[in-house]
Amino acid sequence: MKLEEEIDVSIPFKDERDKAIVNLVHTYNVLLEATQSDLKDFNINDQHYNILAILNVAHPQPVSIGQIKKRLLNKRGDLTRLLDKLDHLGWIVRKINPTNRRVMNVTLSGEGKQQLALIDAKLSRHTSRRKNLSEEEASQLNDLLDKLRG
Repeated sequence: MKLEEEIDVSIPFKDERDKAIVNLVHTYNVLLEATQSDLKDFNINDQHYNILAILNVAHPQPVSIGQIKKRLLNKRGDLTRLLDKLDHLGWIVRKINPTNRRVMNVTLSGEGKQQLALIDAKLSRHTSRRKNLSEEEASQLNDLLDKLRG
């Protein structure tokens, strides 16, 4: 469906660049809302999921809190509080780095790995949207988004 139809635009956009920004924000919100809805079943939000994904990529190697902070897609909120919740759920393990006691290392627990697999399975129903873009189109979109961020 065209953007103008989805958001019921009666006045045309100023130009295609303005429309592109609105379209980007709208698309982000559509994708985020769908993801957040599924994550509610696991009592976590998109930031918790992002942390789990970061830890999963490194698994079984630990990741420092500083590295997690750098890699987070959405930096809103308190990282310590986010980690506290995942720790309370038993999905992560936090340990002091043995070579640098000022650094906290975080790893995905066995339970966290299992839960992440369940979450990914639930989120996979959204992957059909990915099929709307060819590999070439996805590459072009990535290049354009990189360019937009400057």
